Amino acid sequence: MLSPDECNRYSRHLNLEGVGREGQEKIKSSKVLIIGVGGLGSPVAMYLAAAGVGTIGLVDDDVIETTNLQRQVLYSNDDAGRYKAERAAQRLRAQNPGIHVNVYRTRADTKNIRELIRDYDFIIDGVDNFPAKFLINDACVMEGKPFCHGGVVQFHGQVMTYVPGQGPCYRCVFEEIPPAGAVGNAAELGVMGAMVGIIGTIQALEAMKYILGAGELLTGSLLTVDGLTMEFRKVGFPRPRRDCPACGGKHP
Repeated sequence: MLSPDECNRYSRHLNLEGVGREGQEKIKSSKVLIIGVGGLGSPVAMYLAAAGVGTIGLVDDDVIETTNLQRQVLYSNDDAGRYKAERAAQRLRAQNPGIHVNVYRTRADTKNIRELIRDYDFIIDGVDNFPAKFLINDACVMEGKPFCHGGVVQFHGQVMTYVPGQGPCYRCVFEEIPPAGAVGNAAELGVMGAMVGIIGTIQALEAMKYILGAGELLTGSLLTVDGLTMEFRKVGFPRPRRDCPACGGKHP
């Protein structure tokens, strides 16, 4: 049930077709885990907290550096040297005291990933390296968890969503982890701060749509965004690969 204060706070949702009181109660009872509270995780966390997602989990073991501040909008100059997950949790609780924030000051790895995601309804991939992205994908497939992938480098970004039984997984599309050094990362090639805001906000919207059962998710599609030309393109991957080592054979 929503309190009078919550009805006031979320009044724009309550008046929104496709949300309303029932939808806001779904949002309040939902649990979303964000793995990586950096450039992508910052806007995701802020918008999910503002929307009233009842429980938000934050997985990150990094500390804040001044080089992060160009794009990681959860943090300020005085936060340098503090742990991201802990500082992010403080900011989110101040933003919306009505939500619960769980802090996991750890790095997701093969030993803990399945336990981390198990109690959550939706997972956000906010990490910035390929091994971690494949790890999240494989764990979500094994645990039957939906997740949204996001990636940004320079002026370019991409988003896709995996829902069990509704389309290909991340490994179906990208197949194998690139060899070390084969693909430049944001630290080497640079990244436009506003681009992570665009992609992270789309990830937050995908999470909200999944919770509400509204609209069409980016399942079976990879959305690419060119920030220089403002071209948004959806590339369809309608069927999972039968030989996918993660999800092959799991779909009709």
